[in-house]
Amino acid sequence: MELRQLRYFVATAKTLSFSAASRKLFITQSTLSQQIHALEDELGTRLFSRDSHTVALTEAGDRLLPLAIETIKAAEDCKTQMEDLNETLTGELNIGVTHSFSTLLTKPLANFLHTYKQVQLHIYYADSLHLMEMLRNHTIDLALAYKSDHAGNDFDSHVLFTDRLCAIVRKDHFLAGRQSITLAELERDNWGIALPSKQMQARELLDRYWESEGQADHLRKRIELNDANFILDLLDDSNLLVGILSEETSRHRRGLTAIPLVENDALFTMEGCIHTLANTYTKRSARIFADMLMEEVKGEGSRGVG
Repeated sequence: MELRQLRYFVATAKTLSFSAASRKLFITQSTLSQQIHALEDELGTRLFSRDSHTVALTEAGDRLLPLAIETIKAAEDCKTQMEDLNETLTGELNIGVTHSFSTLLTKPLANFLHTYKQVQLHIYYADSLHLMEMLRNHTIDLALAYKSDHAGNDFDSHVLFTDRLCAIVRKDHFLAGRQSITLAELERDNWGIALPSKQMQARELLDRYWESEGQADHLRKRIELNDANFILDLLDDSNLLVGILSEETSRHRRGLTAIPLVENDALFTMEGCIHTLANTYTKRSARIFADMLMEEVKGEGSRGVG
């Protein structure tokens, strides 16, 4: 059994398509089929049931899939640890990030690229739910996202800063001079609200608040988006909308101002974190980048609501 065959098997199992898997692997479909057949012959069992229209995992294939993923990861960890023994940092570093952390990345990324020229960086933008899944699947080495109660014990999370949920408006908005505001006031005055979608952390805090209070959501929602930057662009262009996002999200938007929501400071406080997968090896390049990121946050000083 070869690692290459296991990689081919995992790619096919995840796509349930020999043609899609072969494209993803940059090999011909006939080569993929031959290697899968060879693996099945060695194991003495069929891993896929297939006809002219569909591909599905057999019971044996379903049992092999998590074992194959762990075997591939163990082999990659072994290679990474051996590479980390060298003074010269090489290889790839895969970072997942939510859009709220975009501005935080700029300087550490520039410093890392300048210092470690032989490391290839891959940056993936997604909501925190998908980033945690990418960590579990070993697609990324670390994630920058707000801490969620749904994360469980699968991750080690280092808090970079604390943040809070705010109403975000243009500086010429009627509410711009307010020091704080409540959801009840936003509901009462019938402001048009731009909300993050349900898979985003800011929305999770809002939904948790309404549930804890036994209240329904009476905000006049005009738009819901899973892209915080798009919401900010809309707010930049309109002094009629009110966005509800984290303060950090709007930190570098000079035309916008953040008004803290004050119903429940505990529920509306967020922790921006570096997340890595627990109980597994973290490659040296990821540790170095995390240190650079922590130094950047420490150097700014004023970040967070502490």
